[in-house]
Amino acid sequence: MTDQYAVIGNPIGHTKSPLIHGLFAQETQQDMTYTAIEGPISPQEAFAETVNTFRAAGGKGMNVTAPFKLKAFAMADDRSERAELAGAANALRFENGRIVAENFDGVGLVRDIEVNLHLPMAGKRVLVLGAGGAMRGALLPFLAARPAELVIANRNVSKAEALVAQVGVRASLLACGYGDLEAMRRFDLVVNATSASLTGELPPVPPNVFNPEGAAYELAYGKGLTPFLRLARNAGVLGIADGVGMLVEQAAEAFAWWRGIRPQTRSVIDQLTVPLD
Repeated sequence: MTDQYAVIGNPIGHTKSPLIHGLFAQETQQDMTYTAIEGPISPQEAFAETVNTFRAAGGKGMNVTAPFKLKAFAMADDRSERAELAGAANALRFENGRIVAENFDGVGLVRDIEVNLHLPMAGKRVLVLGAGGAMRGALLPFLAARPAELVIANRNVSKAEALVAQVGVRASLLACGYGDLEAMRRFDLVVNATSASLTGELPPVPPNVFNPEGAAYELAYGKGLTPFLRLARNAGVLGIADGVGMLVEQAAEAFAWWRGIRPQTRSVIDQLTVPLD
């Protein structure tokens, strides 16, 4: 019997997940289907009902995207450490009558940066803009990459400080406000994890944070040269990238979690990449 998987979100028409997982299934010769489900926003319990209906029909697992990652986390019976720290899940697995929650956003991001872009973070100074859900899911994978210093900057500094406090005091981890960045040295990698680029805005970051010999990474994808990436390029940074590789890599992690085999990602990334210029 063909195994069933899906992605759930709202809106969901823009999702690339069925294409990505379809290519993965074809490459690895897995007998599975993967569909997109537009989940209901209300009433409050409608999301869980939709997930449980999919489970009852034989569903094996789901990817979860906005705005349901918190609800997916809340309804899980078992949660990974990454999901616990993020307080959110982007993947669910249904097994033995239980719902297991994971968060692969940070793993996919780090793999794209270190493997696909050949930018190892070990011993480097890394700046992340934003302390929202994207960074919450990425914090443990970032720390595991062993940067010399990881700075999380946020408009509301107390939010960044609370995130840092969750993982305990570490000499390499620092929270600050955007205004503090003017006095800091250049960073080898600057990651924009804010939602600014989704609306064509620029996060309040001074150009002095960029190292021309370093890199700038934009979590948003498919939007060309965003204001953040344009600022980095104007500061002389040649190594710029958007988040399409992260999208594909986190999908590959979920696929491997479900199916026990990790697909190749390079050709899929190339197929989905939109030129930045």
